[in-house]
Amino acid sequence: MTQIWNIPGGIHPPENKQQSLRAPLGHIDLPAELVLPLNQHLGAPAEPVVAVGDNVKTGQVIAQPGGQFSAAVHASSSGRVIAIEDRPLPHPSGFAGPCIVIAPDGLDTWINLEPCPDYRAQEPVELVQKIRLAGIAGMGGAGFPTAIKLAPKANQPIDTLILNGTECEPYITADDRLMRDRPEQVIEGARLMAYLLGEPDRVVIGIEDNKPEAIAALRAAAEGSPIEIAGFPTKYPSGGEKQLITILTGREVPAGKIPADIGIVVQNVGTAVAAWRAVVRGEPLISRITTVVGEALDVQRNVEVRLGTPVAHVLAAHGFQAAKASRIVLGGPMMGYAIETGDVPVVKTTNCILAPSQQELPAPPPAQACIRCGMCSEACPASLLPQQLYWYARAQDHEKLEAYNLFDCIECGACAYVCPSSIPLVHYYRAAKGDIRQAQVDKEKADRSRERFAFRQERIARQEAEKEAKRAERAKAAAAAKAKMAEKKSNAGTASDPVATAIAKAKAQQASAQQSPVEQRAKLERQLSAAQGRLALAQEKLSQAETEEQAEKCRAAVKTAEIKLTDVQQKLANAKDAPKDDPVAAAIERAKAKLTMSPLEKLNATIATLSERLQKAEAKLAQAQTEQSAHVEALQLGVDKLRAKLNEAQEELASHSPTTADERAPDDAASAAIERAKAKAAARAAMSDTDKLREQVSSLEVRLDKARQKLADAEAEGSPHVDALRTAADKLANKLADTQSRLENA
Repeated sequence: MTQIWNIPGGIHPPENKQQSLRAPLGHIDLPAELVLPLNQHLGAPAEPVVAVGDNVKTGQVIAQPGGQFSAAVHASSSGRVIAIEDRPLPHPSGFAGPCIVIAPDGLDTWINLEPCPDYRAQEPVELVQKIRLAGIAGMGGAGFPTAIKLAPKANQPIDTLILNGTECEPYITADDRLMRDRPEQVIEGARLMAYLLGEPDRVVIGIEDNKPEAIAALRAAAEGSPIEIAGFPTKYPSGGEKQLITILTGREVPAGKIPADIGIVVQNVGTAVAAWRAVVRGEPLISRITTVVGEALDVQRNVEVRLGTPVAHVLAAHGFQAAKASRIVLGGPMMGYAIETGDVPVVKTTNCILAPSQQELPAPPPAQACIRCGMCSEACPASLLPQQLYWYARAQDHEKLEAYNLFDCIECGACAYVCPSSIPLVHYYRAAKGDIRQAQVDKEKADRSRERFAFRQERIARQEAEKEAKRAERAKAAAAAKAKMAEKKSNAGTASDPVATAIAKAKAQQASAQQSPVEQRAKLERQLSAAQGRLALAQEKLSQAETEEQAEKCRAAVKTAEIKLTDVQQKLANAKDAPKDDPVAAAIERAKAKLTMSPLEKLNATIATLSERLQKAEAKLAQAQTEQSAHVEALQLGVDKLRAKLNEAQEELASHSPTTADERAPDDAASAAIERAKAKAAARAAMSDTDKLREQVSSLEVRLDKARQKLADAEAEGSPHVDALRTAADKLANKLADTQSRLENA
C-alpha cells in the first residue's frame, strides 16, 4: 500500500467527467488540410525540411528539431505540402506562427517504420535520441520535450519515476480513457522509461480515486511487476507536478529547482505510451487522444485526432451548435484558454476541446474590489499569498513579487475560483511574470551594453597609450640619428666631395656596361640578318600588292627596310676587330668558317679532328698502362670508339664523289630572297592592270583548289576545324568571283 501525503490548499470544483466517458474512444475523418505548427512544444521551434509541392508520407519528418531543447514534427497523413506560412496558433494570445500545411491524399501511406521490440539490447542514449527524433513532447499540457527529462545530468541520480495519471482538471478524461483502453501500453511505457533512467528504486503511477476503472485496469496490467498503482483522494490541483510529488513521496521541490534535483522524474501517462510506441513500434507522434466535450455538442466523447486537424473540423464531427456555445476553450475550465477561431489546429498538447453552453459555463462577472477575505490563500496549493501577489502585481513591484515567490505559482486558478470578488488573479500573475522576464532580458542587454562600452573605452585608452609610446620612441630615435649625423659631419675632415663620388660611380657603371668588340660584332651581324629578312619580306609583299594603295604602303616599307639595312652594314663596317688572342672571337670565327664549308671540306675537317683526338687518347692510354692506372679499361674503350669513328669518316671520304655543287659555297639565302623579290616586283610593275588581274585570278584559283582539298580532307576525318575551313573556302570563292568580274569589265 503506497503511503499518501496531503497537500495544502486545493479545491473541489464540479468534475463534469462522465459526459465524455459514456461513449468509447472514437475516430474522425481526415480534414481537407492539416496545419502543423513548427512549435508544438516548449523550446526552439522545429526547422522545416520539406518545401511547398513536396509529397510526404504518414510519419515522415517534415521539420527537424531546431536545437537540443526542441522536438521534430512529422506528417500526420500522406499528401502534398501546399503551404509553409503563418497560421493562427493554439495560444492565449491568438497570434499566428509558422506552420506546414498538408493536403491529405486520402491514402494514409506510411513510411517504412523501424521498430525496436528488444529495446534493452540498445544503449539508453540511443533510445532517448530515437524518442527525440520521434517528436515526443509532454502530452499533459506543458509540452516539455520528453528526451530532455529522460536524460538527466550526471549529478542528478534518479530514484523515483512517477507517471502522472491524475487528470484533475474538470471535463478532461483523455488520460482516463487511455488508461482504461490501453493499460498494457501504459505499463510498458513505464518499464521503458525506467530502463532509460537507470532503473530507479520506485516506479509509481498516480491516479485520483475518481477513476476506479482506470486504476483497476492498470493494476491488472501491472500484476507481478514492481510498478505501483497509487490511488489518492480527488482534489484540484493534485495533478500539478510538484503537488503530485508531495502526494506520492512526501518530498517538496525547492523554489527555483526541478524534480530531477531531488531525484524524481515525472511523466504523463500519455507521454509514456507515445515514447513506447516510438521505440518499440517506430511510430512518431502524429496523433493524440483529445476530449471533445460541452453542451454545445451533439456528441461528447474522447477521440483520437491526427495532429494538425483544425478545431472546427473536430467540432463539426461532433455536431457543434455555434449559437448555443458561449465560447470555445482549449483545455479545461480552470487552466484552459478561449480561442477566437476554429482554424487553430490540434497539437501535441491539446488534451481537451470544450464547447460549453451559456448556462454550463457562463462568463465570469465583473471583478470587484478585494475584500481581503483570505480565501485565496487557503486555496493556494503552493502555500503562497495570492492577495499580496495581486497588490504587488498591480503596483508592478517586481522586487516584492520575487520576494513572495511569484514564480512558484503554477497558475492553477484555484485562487481565482474561490475569489468572491471575481478577480482574475491568475491573469495578473501571468502578466507580472511576463513583465519580470522582460525586465530581466532588458537588464541583461543593458549589462552587456555597459560591458561592451567599458571594454571599448579601455581598448581606446590602451590604443592611445600605445600610439603615444610609439611616437615617443620615434622622436627618441630621430634625435639619436640627428646627433649621430652631426658627429659624422664634425669628424668628416677632408672627406671626398659627394658629387664627385657619384660621378665616378656612374662612370664605373658605364664602363662595366660596355660590350667587348666580339659581342658588338656578333650583335651587329644578328641585326644585319634581321634587316635583310625584313627587306625580303617587304619586297615579297610589294610583289603581291593588288591595289595601288597597297603597293604604295609596301614601297614605303621597302624603303624603310633598305635604310635600316644600310645603317647596319655601315655600323658593321666600322666595328672594331676582336683581339687576335681572344678565345671567344676565335670560336666564333671557327663556327662561321664551318658554316661556309662544303660537305667535302666538312668531312676532311672531321677526319683531321678525329685523328688529332685519337693520337692524344692513345698517348694517355700508353701512359696509363705504364703506370698501371685503374682507368686503363675506360681509356681503351675511348680509343676504340674514336678509331671506329675515324674509320667511318675515312670510308665516307673514299666513297664521296664531289660535284660542282658540293665544291660551291652555299648561296646567301637572304640575298637570294631579296633578288627574287626585286625581280618579281620589277616584273609586276611592268604588267598592265589586265595582266595583274589575270595573275591574281590564277593565284586565287590555285589557292581555292587547295582550300577545297583541305576542306574535303577535314570532312572525311571528322575534324573539328571543318567550319573554319569552309568559311575560308567561301571567302576565297567570293574573292575569286569578284576578281573575275573585275577582269571581265577591264
